[in-house]
Amino acid sequence: MPDSTGRTVYGEEHEMFRQTVQSFIKTEVAPYDEEWEARKIVDRSMFRKAGEAGMLMFPTSEEHGGTGIDDWRFNAVLNEEFGRSGYASAGLGLALQNDVVGPYMLDLTDEEQKARWLPGMTSGELIGAVAMTEPGTGSDLAGIATRAVRDGNDYILNGSKTFISNGQNADLVVVAARTSDDRHRGLTLFVVERGMRGFERGRNLDKLGLHGQDTSELHFTDVRVPAANQLGAEGEGFFQLMRNLPQERLSLAVTAVAAAEGVLARTLEYVTERRAFGQPVGSFQNSRFLLAELHTEVDIARVFVDHCVALHAEGLLSSVKAAKAKWWCSELQVRVADRCLQLHGGYGYMREYPVSRAFADARIQTIYGGTTEIMKEIIGRDLGL
Repeated sequence: MPDSTGRTVYGEEHEMFRQTVQSFIKTEVAPYDEEWEARKIVDRSMFRKAGEAGMLMFPTSEEHGGTGIDDWRFNAVLNEEFGRSGYASAGLGLALQNDVVGPYMLDLTDEEQKARWLPGMTSGELIGAVAMTEPGTGSDLAGIATRAVRDGNDYILNGSKTFISNGQNADLVVVAARTSDDRHRGLTLFVVERGMRGFERGRNLDKLGLHGQDTSELHFTDVRVPAANQLGAEGEGFFQLMRNLPQERLSLAVTAVAAAEGVLARTLEYVTERRAFGQPVGSFQNSRFLLAELHTEVDIARVFVDHCVALHAEGLLSSVKAAKAKWWCSELQVRVADRCLQLHGGYGYMREYPVSRAFADARIQTIYGGTTEIMKEIIGRDLGL
Protein backbone atom coordinates (compact mmCIF):
# COMPACT_ATOMS: atom_id res chain seq x y z
CA MET A 1 0.00 0.00 0.00
CA PRO A 2 1.26 3.54 -0.74
CA ASP A 3 2.11 5.83 2.16
CA SER A 4 0.93 9.43 2.46
CA THR A 5 3.35 10.51 -0.29
CA GLY A 6 2.27 7.80 -2.70
CA ARG A 7 5.38 5.66 -2.18
CA THR A 8 4.72 1.94 -2.36
CA VAL A 9 8.13 0.44 -1.56
CA TYR A 10 7.63 0.60 2.22
CA GLY A 11 5.00 -1.11 4.34
CA GLU A 12 3.44 -0.32 7.70
CA GLU A 13 6.26 -2.00 9.63
CA HIS A 14 8.83 0.15 7.84
CA GLU A 15 6.92 3.32 8.64
CA MET A 16 6.71 2.31 12.29
CA PHE A 17 10.47 1.82 12.28
CA ARG A 18 10.83 5.25 10.65
CA GLN A 19 9.20 6.79 13.73
CA THR A 20 11.69 4.92 15.92
CA VAL A 21 14.59 6.35 13.93
CA GLN A 22 13.16 9.87 14.04
CA SER A 23 12.78 9.64 17.81
CA PHE A 24 16.33 8.28 18.15
CA ILE A 25 17.76 11.16 16.13
CA LYS A 26 15.87 13.69 18.24
CA THR A 27 16.96 12.29 21.61
CA GLU A 28 20.30 10.56 21.00
CA VAL A 29 21.90 12.50 18.13
CA ALA A 30 20.68 16.10 17.89
CA PRO A 31 21.72 17.13 21.45
CA TYR A 32 25.29 15.86 20.97
CA ASP A 33 25.96 16.48 17.30
CA GLU A 34 27.83 19.79 17.65
CA GLU A 35 30.09 18.26 20.29
CA TRP A 36 30.89 15.32 18.00
CA GLU A 37 31.59 17.66 15.10
CA ALA A 38 33.99 19.68 17.26
CA ARG A 39 35.75 16.55 18.57
CA LYS A 40 35.80 15.09 15.03
CA ILE A 41 34.43 11.77 16.21
CA VAL A 42 31.02 10.37 17.13
CA ASP A 43 30.89 8.99 20.64
CA ARG A 44 30.87 5.20 20.86
CA SER A 45 27.81 5.36 23.08
CA MET A 46 25.76 6.34 20.01
CA PHE A 47 26.45 2.92 18.48
CA ARG A 48 25.48 1.13 21.68
CA LYS A 49 22.25 3.10 21.93
CA ALA A 50 21.50 2.35 18.28
CA GLY A 51 22.00 -1.33 19.05
CA GLU A 52 19.62 -1.11 21.99
CA ALA A 53 17.04 0.51 19.71
CA GLY A 54 17.29 -2.37 17.21
CA MET A 55 18.92 -0.26 14.50
CA LEU A 56 22.00 -2.37 13.75
CA MET A 57 22.65 -5.51 11.71
CA PHE A 58 19.02 -6.42 11.06
CA PRO A 59 19.62 -9.88 9.55
CA THR A 60 21.63 -11.14 12.55
CA SER A 61 19.94 -14.27 13.88
CA GLU A 62 18.22 -14.35 17.25
CA GLU A 63 20.90 -16.82 18.34
CA HIS A 64 23.46 -14.05 17.98
CA GLY A 65 21.39 -11.24 19.45
CA GLY A 66 19.53 -9.97 16.39
CA THR A 67 16.06 -10.13 14.91
CA GLY A 68 16.79 -12.21 11.84
CA ILE A 69 14.97 -9.67 9.62
CA ASP A 70 16.54 -9.91 6.18
CA ASP A 71 14.82 -6.93 4.58
CA TRP A 72 17.13 -4.17 3.33
CA ARG A 73 14.28 -1.66 3.34
CA PHE A 74 14.85 -1.20 7.07
CA ASN A 75 18.44 -0.16 6.26
CA ALA A 76 17.05 2.26 3.69
CA VAL A 77 14.63 3.83 6.18
CA LEU A 78 17.49 4.40 8.61
CA ASN A 79 19.62 6.01 5.89
CA GLU A 80 16.76 8.20 4.71
CA GLU A 81 16.00 9.63 8.12
CA PHE A 82 19.60 10.44 8.94
CA GLY A 83 20.09 11.95 5.50
CA ARG A 84 16.96 14.06 5.76
CA SER A 85 17.82 15.24 9.27
CA GLY A 86 21.19 16.66 8.24
CA TYR A 87 23.13 14.65 10.83
CA ALA A 88 25.25 12.98 8.20
CA SER A 89 28.27 12.11 10.34
CA ALA A 90 26.32 9.93 12.77
CA GLY A 91 24.23 8.43 9.99
CA LEU A 92 27.26 7.44 7.96
CA GLY A 93 28.74 5.54 10.90
CA LEU A 94 25.59 3.44 11.26
CA ALA A 95 25.27 2.93 7.50
CA LEU A 96 28.83 1.62 7.42
CA GLN A 97 28.00 -0.89 10.13
CA ASN A 98 24.80 -2.06 8.38
CA ASP A 99 25.44 -1.71 4.67
CA VAL A 100 29.19 -1.99 4.21
CA VAL A 101 30.74 -4.06 7.02
CA GLY A 102 27.62 -6.03 7.88
CA PRO A 103 27.38 -8.13 4.71
CA TYR A 104 30.94 -9.40 5.08
CA MET A 105 30.29 -10.41 8.67
CA LEU A 106 26.94 -11.98 7.90
CA ASP A 107 27.69 -13.72 4.60
CA LEU A 108 31.36 -14.72 4.77
CA THR A 109 31.80 -15.82 8.38
CA ASP A 110 31.75 -19.40 9.61
CA GLU A 111 29.81 -20.38 12.74
CA GLU A 112 32.72 -19.74 15.09
CA GLN A 113 33.29 -16.27 13.63
CA LYS A 114 29.59 -15.45 13.78
CA ALA A 115 29.50 -16.36 17.48
CA ARG A 116 32.60 -14.25 18.07
CA TRP A 117 31.66 -11.06 16.24
CA LEU A 118 27.95 -10.76 15.42
CA PRO A 119 26.61 -10.24 18.97
CA GLY A 120 28.91 -7.27 19.55
CA MET A 121 28.30 -5.72 16.14
CA THR A 122 24.54 -6.06 16.58
CA SER A 123 24.58 -4.54 20.08
CA GLY A 124 26.92 -1.72 19.02
CA GLU A 125 29.63 -2.83 21.44
CA LEU A 126 31.83 -3.60 18.42
CA ILE A 127 32.24 -1.06 15.63
CA GLY A 128 33.33 -2.17 12.18
CA ALA A 129 35.24 -0.71 9.24
CA VAL A 130 36.38 -1.88 5.81
CA ALA A 131 39.94 -1.08 4.70
CA MET A 132 40.24 -1.16 0.93
CA THR A 133 41.69 2.16 -0.22
CA GLU A 134 45.44 2.66 -0.20
CA PRO A 135 47.48 5.83 -0.79
CA GLY A 136 48.34 4.70 -4.33
CA THR A 137 45.24 2.78 -5.44
CA GLY A 138 42.07 4.86 -5.05
CA SER A 139 39.27 3.07 -6.89
CA ASP A 140 41.60 0.43 -8.36
CA LEU A 141 40.91 -2.51 -6.03
CA ALA A 142 43.03 -4.83 -8.13
CA GLY A 143 46.01 -2.58 -7.43
CA ILE A 144 46.00 -3.21 -3.66
CA ALA A 145 49.54 -3.73 -2.37
CA THR A 146 48.99 -4.54 1.32
CA ARG A 147 50.27 -8.10 1.68
CA ALA A 148 49.52 -11.07 3.92
CA VAL A 149 52.00 -13.95 4.00
CA ARG A 150 51.08 -17.32 5.55
CA ASP A 151 53.14 -18.32 8.58
CA GLY A 152 51.89 -21.50 10.21
CA ASN A 153 48.43 -20.86 11.64
CA ASP A 154 48.74 -17.10 11.07
CA TYR A 155 49.21 -14.56 8.33
CA ILE A 156 51.78 -11.74 8.65
CA LEU A 157 50.14 -8.54 7.45
CA ASN A 158 52.03 -5.48 6.19
CA GLY A 159 50.77 -2.34 4.48
CA SER A 160 48.83 0.89 4.88
CA LYS A 161 45.29 2.06 4.17
CA THR A 162 43.82 5.53 3.98
CA PHE A 163 40.43 7.30 4.00
CA ILE A 164 39.03 4.57 6.27
CA SER A 165 35.65 5.60 7.67
CA ASN A 166 35.07 4.56 11.31
CA GLY A 167 38.86 4.15 11.38
CA GLN A 168 39.42 5.55 14.87
CA ASN A 169 36.38 3.93 16.46
CA ALA A 170 36.67 0.55 14.75
CA ASP A 171 37.17 -2.62 16.78
CA LEU A 172 36.98 -4.93 13.75
CA VAL A 173 38.54 -3.93 10.43
CA VAL A 174 37.92 -5.99 7.30
CA VAL A 175 41.25 -5.63 5.49
CA ALA A 176 41.80 -6.47 1.84
CA ALA A 177 45.32 -7.86 1.45
CA ARG A 178 47.30 -9.54 -1.31
CA THR A 179 48.05 -13.21 -0.77
CA SER A 180 49.38 -13.81 -4.29
CA ASP A 181 50.48 -11.72 -7.27
CA ASP A 182 47.43 -12.59 -9.37
CA ARG A 183 45.76 -9.22 -10.01
CA HIS A 184 42.19 -10.37 -9.38
CA ARG A 185 42.54 -13.73 -7.66
CA GLY A 186 45.31 -12.63 -5.33
CA LEU A 187 43.25 -10.73 -2.75
CA THR A 188 41.96 -12.16 0.53
CA LEU A 189 39.91 -10.56 3.29
CA PHE A 190 40.97 -10.65 6.94
CA VAL A 191 39.47 -9.25 10.12
CA VAL A 192 42.04 -7.27 12.11
CA GLU A 193 40.98 -6.69 15.70
CA ARG A 194 41.65 -3.78 18.02
CA GLY A 195 44.78 -4.41 20.07
CA MET A 196 46.60 -6.68 17.65
CA ARG A 197 50.32 -5.93 17.88
CA GLY A 198 51.55 -3.91 14.91
CA PHE A 199 48.11 -2.51 14.08
CA GLU A 200 48.29 1.27 14.44
CA ARG A 201 45.91 4.10 13.61
CA GLY A 202 47.32 7.18 11.98
CA ARG A 203 45.73 10.59 11.84
CA ASN A 204 42.03 11.22 12.20
CA LEU A 205 41.94 13.05 8.88
CA ASP A 206 40.80 16.69 8.80
CA LYS A 207 38.11 16.83 6.13
CA LEU A 208 36.09 19.49 4.31
CA GLY A 209 32.86 18.11 5.76
CA LEU A 210 31.50 15.19 7.79
CA HIS A 211 33.66 16.40 10.66
CA GLY A 212 32.12 14.08 13.23
CA GLN A 213 32.76 10.98 11.11
CA ASP A 214 36.23 9.65 12.01
CA THR A 215 38.24 8.94 8.87
CA SER A 216 41.70 7.53 9.33
CA GLU A 217 44.96 6.21 8.06
CA LEU A 218 45.64 2.64 9.21
CA HIS A 219 49.05 1.00 9.35
CA PHE A 220 49.89 -2.71 9.61
CA THR A 221 53.45 -3.68 10.52
CA ASP A 222 54.07 -7.41 10.87
CA VAL A 223 50.60 -7.88 12.31
CA ARG A 224 50.07 -11.54 13.15
CA VAL A 225 46.49 -12.28 12.07
CA PRO A 226 45.19 -15.78 12.94
CA ALA A 227 44.02 -17.82 9.96
CA ALA A 228 40.78 -18.08 11.95
CA ASN A 229 40.24 -14.39 11.10
CA GLN A 230 40.22 -15.00 7.35
CA LEU A 231 36.88 -14.21 5.70
CA GLY A 232 35.87 -16.65 3.02
CA ALA A 233 38.25 -18.48 0.74
CA GLU A 234 41.78 -17.33 0.01
CA GLY A 235 42.02 -15.45 -3.27
CA GLU A 236 38.32 -14.54 -3.41
CA GLY A 237 38.64 -11.08 -1.81
CA PHE A 238 38.34 -9.03 -5.02
CA PHE A 239 35.09 -10.74 -5.98
CA GLN A 240 33.72 -10.48 -2.43
CA LEU A 241 34.41 -6.74 -2.44
CA MET A 242 32.81 -6.27 -5.85
CA ARG A 243 29.74 -8.27 -4.81
CA ASN A 244 28.94 -5.85 -2.00
CA LEU A 245 29.55 -2.61 -3.90
CA PRO A 246 26.04 -2.31 -5.44
CA GLN A 247 24.45 -2.29 -1.96
CA GLU A 248 26.98 0.25 -0.72
CA ARG A 249 26.24 2.49 -3.69
CA LEU A 250 22.49 2.19 -3.28
CA SER A 251 22.91 3.10 0.38
CA LEU A 252 24.70 6.30 -0.67
CA ALA A 253 22.01 7.07 -3.26
CA VAL A 254 19.22 6.64 -0.71
CA THR A 255 21.00 8.99 1.68
CA ALA A 256 21.67 11.49 -1.11
CA VAL A 257 18.03 11.85 -2.14
CA ALA A 258 16.86 12.18 1.45
CA ALA A 259 19.55 14.75 2.18
CA ALA A 260 18.45 16.76 -0.85
CA GLU A 261 14.84 16.58 0.36
CA GLY A 262 15.90 17.77 3.80
CA VAL A 263 17.92 20.77 2.66
CA LEU A 264 15.14 21.75 0.24
CA ALA A 265 12.53 21.69 3.00
CA ARG A 266 14.70 23.83 5.27
CA THR A 267 15.46 26.25 2.43
CA LEU A 268 11.79 26.62 1.53
CA GLU A 269 11.10 27.57 5.15
CA TYR A 270 13.96 30.07 5.07
CA VAL A 271 12.98 31.85 1.84
CA THR A 272 9.38 32.07 3.04
CA GLU A 273 10.44 33.93 6.20
CA ARG A 274 13.47 35.89 4.95
CA ARG A 275 12.56 39.21 3.34
CA ALA A 276 14.41 41.40 0.83
CA PHE A 277 13.22 44.55 -0.87
CA GLY A 278 10.05 44.37 1.16
CA GLN A 279 8.97 40.87 0.16
CA PRO A 280 9.84 37.23 0.97
CA VAL A 281 12.93 35.98 -0.87
CA GLY A 282 10.89 33.03 -2.06
CA SER A 283 8.41 35.25 -3.86
CA PHE A 284 10.93 36.37 -6.48
CA GLN A 285 10.54 34.58 -9.81
CA ASN A 286 14.13 33.32 -9.76
CA SER A 287 13.58 31.69 -6.37
CA ARG A 288 10.29 30.11 -7.43
CA PHE A 289 11.71 28.76 -10.67
CA LEU A 290 14.86 27.43 -9.03
CA LEU A 291 12.97 25.68 -6.24
CA ALA A 292 10.49 24.29 -8.77
CA GLU A 293 13.37 22.82 -10.78
CA LEU A 294 15.09 21.32 -7.75
CA HIS A 295 11.91 19.84 -6.31
CA THR A 296 11.08 18.26 -9.66
CA GLU A 297 14.54 16.73 -10.05
CA VAL A 298 14.52 15.37 -6.49
CA ASP A 299 11.04 13.87 -6.99
CA ILE A 300 12.26 12.13 -10.14
CA ALA A 301 15.35 10.82 -8.34
CA ARG A 302 13.15 9.59 -5.49
CA VAL A 303 11.08 7.46 -7.88
CA PHE A 304 14.17 5.83 -9.37
CA VAL A 305 15.81 5.20 -6.00
CA ASP A 306 12.63 3.65 -4.61
CA HIS A 307 12.57 1.43 -7.69
CA CYS A 308 16.16 0.35 -6.95
CA VAL A 309 15.31 -0.28 -3.28
CA ALA A 310 12.43 -2.52 -4.34
CA LEU A 311 14.71 -4.42 -6.72
CA HIS A 312 17.35 -4.86 -4.03
CA ALA A 313 14.77 -6.13 -1.56
CA GLU A 314 14.02 -8.86 -4.12
CA GLY A 315 17.71 -9.58 -4.77
CA LEU A 316 17.45 -8.18 -8.30
CA LEU A 317 19.50 -4.96 -8.19
CA SER A 318 22.23 -4.93 -10.85
CA SER A 319 25.59 -3.24 -10.44
CA VAL A 320 24.72 -1.00 -13.39
CA LYS A 321 21.47 0.28 -11.88
CA ALA A 322 23.27 0.85 -8.58
CA ALA A 323 25.93 2.85 -10.43
CA LYS A 324 23.24 4.96 -12.14
CA ALA A 325 21.56 5.67 -8.82
CA LYS A 326 24.81 6.50 -7.06
CA TRP A 327 26.19 8.95 -9.60
CA TRP A 328 22.94 10.72 -10.42
CA CYS A 329 21.71 11.12 -6.85
CA SER A 330 25.05 12.13 -5.37
CA GLU A 331 25.59 14.76 -8.07
CA LEU A 332 22.02 15.94 -7.48
CA GLN A 333 22.63 16.24 -3.74
CA VAL A 334 25.68 18.44 -4.38
CA ARG A 335 23.76 20.61 -6.84
CA VAL A 336 20.77 21.02 -4.55
CA ALA A 337 22.95 21.95 -1.57
CA ASP A 338 24.85 24.47 -3.69
CA ARG A 339 21.71 26.16 -5.04
CA CYS A 340 20.05 26.20 -1.63
CA LEU A 341 23.11 27.84 -0.12
CA GLN A 342 22.88 30.53 -2.82
CA LEU A 343 19.27 31.22 -1.86
CA HIS A 344 20.44 31.90 1.70
CA GLY A 345 22.76 34.64 0.47
CA GLY A 346 25.60 35.55 2.82
CA TYR A 347 23.97 33.71 5.70
CA GLY A 348 24.36 30.48 3.77
CA TYR A 349 28.13 30.75 4.13
CA MET A 350 27.87 30.92 7.90
CA ARG A 351 28.50 27.67 9.76
CA GLU A 352 25.58 28.37 12.12
CA TYR A 353 23.14 27.84 9.25
CA PRO A 354 22.48 24.14 8.47
CA VAL A 355 22.73 24.74 4.71
CA SER A 356 26.43 25.51 5.12
CA ARG A 357 27.06 22.11 6.64
CA ALA A 358 24.78 20.41 4.10
CA PHE A 359 26.94 21.90 1.33
CA ALA A 360 30.22 20.72 2.88
CA ASP A 361 28.92 17.28 3.86
CA ALA A 362 27.49 16.64 0.38
CA ARG A 363 30.71 17.09 -1.54
CA ILE A 364 32.25 13.71 -0.68
CA GLN A 365 29.19 11.85 -1.98
CA THR A 366 30.40 12.01 -5.59
CA ILE A 367 33.79 10.58 -4.57
CA TYR A 368 33.57 7.77 -2.02
CA GLY A 369 31.91 4.47 -2.80
CA GLY A 370 33.21 4.91 -6.35
CA THR A 371 33.59 8.28 -8.06
CA THR A 372 31.08 9.64 -10.55
CA GLU A 373 33.62 8.92 -13.27
CA ILE A 374 33.90 5.25 -12.23
CA MET A 375 30.09 4.96 -12.15
CA LYS A 376 29.87 6.30 -15.71
CA GLU A 377 32.59 3.86 -16.78
CA ILE A 378 30.53 0.96 -15.40
CA ILE A 379 27.43 2.16 -17.23
CA GLY A 380 29.31 2.85 -20.46
CA ARG A 381 30.86 -0.61 -20.50
CA ASP A 382 27.41 -2.13 -20.05
CA LEU A 383 26.37 -0.31 -23.20
CA GLY A 384 29.11 -2.15 -25.05
CA LEU A 385 31.27 0.95 -25.43
